[in-house]
Amino acid sequence: MLMFSFSGCLGDVSDENDVDELGQIDSLVVAYEVRDTYTNIDDNPQRFADYLEEKLNAPVELYAVDSEGASIEALRFGHADIAFMDGGSAWVGWQQYDLAVLASETKPDGRTWYGARAVVHADSDMAQAHLDDDLYTDPFSLFQGKTSCHTGWLKSAGMLLPMGYLIGNGYANVIGDPNTVESMRNTIYAFFNEEASIPESGDTYYSYKGALKCLSEDRGDIAFVADTTLDYYCVDRADSNSWCLDESQYVELPLFGRAPGHPVMYNPETMSDEKADIVRKVLVDMENNDEGEDILDDIINSPSGIVDVGTTEDHLGTYSAAIRNIPGIQAYYGGKYGVNTSVSPTKDPIVIAYEVRDTYENIDANPQILADRLSKKLGVSVELYDVSSEGAIIEALRFGHADIGFMDGGAAWVGWKEYGLSALAADLKPDGRSWYGAQAYVRADSDMAQAFLDDDDSTDPFALFEGKTSCHTGWLKSAGMLLPMGYLIGNGYAEVIGDPNDVASLRSTIFNFFNEDASIPESGDFYYSYEGALRCLSEDRGDIAFIADTTYDYNCVQKQRNWCLENEDGSSGYVALPLFGKAPSHPVMYNPEMMDMYTRAAILNALMDMNGEEWIDEGAGYCYNKITHDVDREITPNMCGDSILDEILNTGGLIAVNTQEHMGSYSDSISNVPGIAAYFDGKYDI
Repeated sequence: MLMFSFSGCLGDVSDENDVDELGQIDSLVVAYEVRDTYTNIDDNPQRFADYLEEKLNAPVELYAVDSEGASIEALRFGHADIAFMDGGSAWVGWQQYDLAVLASETKPDGRTWYGARAVVHADSDMAQAHLDDDLYTDPFSLFQGKTSCHTGWLKSAGMLLPMGYLIGNGYANVIGDPNTVESMRNTIYAFFNEEASIPESGDTYYSYKGALKCLSEDRGDIAFVADTTLDYYCVDRADSNSWCLDESQYVELPLFGRAPGHPVMYNPETMSDEKADIVRKVLVDMENNDEGEDILDDIINSPSGIVDVGTTEDHLGTYSAAIRNIPGIQAYYGGKYGVNTSVSPTKDPIVIAYEVRDTYENIDANPQILADRLSKKLGVSVELYDVSSEGAIIEALRFGHADIGFMDGGAAWVGWKEYGLSALAADLKPDGRSWYGAQAYVRADSDMAQAFLDDDDSTDPFALFEGKTSCHTGWLKSAGMLLPMGYLIGNGYAEVIGDPNDVASLRSTIFNFFNEDASIPESGDFYYSYEGALRCLSEDRGDIAFIADTTYDYNCVQKQRNWCLENEDGSSGYVALPLFGKAPSHPVMYNPEMMDMYTRAAILNALMDMNGEEWIDEGAGYCYNKITHDVDREITPNMCGDSILDEILNTGGLIAVNTQEHMGSYSDSISNVPGIAAYFDGKYDI
């Protein structure tokens, strides 16, 4: 028995049909699942065939199939002219075999689609980001680290459409093999967290109702549901669902995409446009005929009729755009529907934006070695695209001249917020982190230190900054100025003085909030750099030092500078206040509009593989991976991962990241700095 699960409408029934005016067809074969016997004769699809035969004035036969995959094969090889399919099999037929949509069922609400969306609590940061009309806040970025409520495993609105959207638009990166759908579970856990609700049938939080209940009962932070779910359960039927919150406590975010109603599919290679038009007209006209209406209700399970939905792209487009990014989805559907869905996982060539010099004194530092190593790992050509600046990397990714680029944090932020670029991986600092913190140090005997340590909620050390003398590391330095000032402005401590679109206003803002003796040194000045800012505090030049969270330990513990402050008991003479934010390490950036999920996942896996590689000088020598235990005897020492990371990328390792995770804290602060986007655009010559 054919079953339908999608709904919606994209168009209205056309004017009255007269098939005689359209011409005559020779015959029609309908692929349909046929049972041996029917208890209720009204359910027999032969009624449908007889109806079509009368209206078309041509022989109509049923071609018996036992699965959606068999329907695809019947159309593919010309055994049938049309078939009714669900959205998933129709998508596979379109993507793999160029099958096309002839028309679609209609659900009771009059649509041939339903939307997939997220619902969040109204008091959440995600809701605020959606409602604030701020260019630099994005509710979907803020999903990172939250607890997600899905309707079930691989459900369209509850998983496939939202996750496909998040992966496709660079919010989340695939963790694991891009060719197996099981990687979706690890991807969800990595992007959200391991408490994500992915229920099985029968579980409390299964289905649309369950996912919304999961959110309502604070089991999770985000419910992935259909666009009708909130109204259906917690508005129209709120009295029957005691777990529902007041309607005002929910916020619905924009649609991720549309799940299509079950379409009628055909093969344009074996069925002419004229024949398709005639059949479409007859199907659409069924709701205007008493017998046709009964068949729509009893057999096709579309009592509201069949409608013309335009092109295949019109009906399946947003669904396709999202789910094509699900790892292993084509292989999954191939197994589900019994068809061959092999895919090519990467593009060829892959291009890296990198600054290339004419000559290299150290041959091991030549980035061509990185390209050659990735080519060997990926099985495709890897080329270098020569760039001369961070801005040129952004432009190369933006316009598709390159696929990935290694950038500094500032350029990456501009690429993310201004041009939609995303982070794939990031290098590690010497301490093993992919970030460093921006922090204020104050003297231990100051009122700011006391306010921080007194466990009194009414005292605020940051409020006490006003009127003090600040020690910055330099003009527009991340930890020494941008992050702390962005935090203070964004949280209402400091007011922007001057033009909010001119970064020069930051100097006036600092002088106004602190005082005009604030130390903003130039390169070479005595109190320049992290060390200089901490020394500025230590020598009473200022009251607050804005530095990195590693500055004190490096200068006063490891190096034991003679200007460092100590109490009489030998303890530190400073108090470190909470972090203002995190400055990101150099990320590997890409353009999600230009690079498919398979390519991204393959590149990420290849980069991660290098972390475990070391050259072993035994015999002729070989490259050994400590994690996978793979041995490569065919490469030279400078192509082994440990050499590439050290000599070319200047890092001890790489880590997989997503954009919000890596740069979210940085963005939250520096986006409040007056004129920062224009400043970076000028700096990077974009």
